[in-house]
Amino acid sequence: MVVRMFSERLQVLIDVDQRHRLETESNARGTSVSALVREAIDLTFPPSHPDRHAAAAVILSAQPMEVPDIGDLGRELDASRGPPANR
Repeated sequence: MVVRMFSERLQVLIDVDQRHRLETESNARGTSVSALVREAIDLTFPPSHPDRHAAAAVILSAQPMEVPDIGDLGRELDASRGPPANR
């Protein structure tokens, strides 16, 4: 669970129907109207993550490589980690 500290206040005027829809949804989810509004903002206007986008571009531009079958890969990972008691 991520705990966020809020420091900005925003006053928005909405109509009665919008308020009713927000309250109905917040009751159904067991959350606050404020949490729904923050979620709607994040979904509509997602934060920019330039570092993540750059990392994804590097990964996606990588050349294909040989990968062992799943059984060999599991054994290789187990060997690199050591016995299960040491994990």
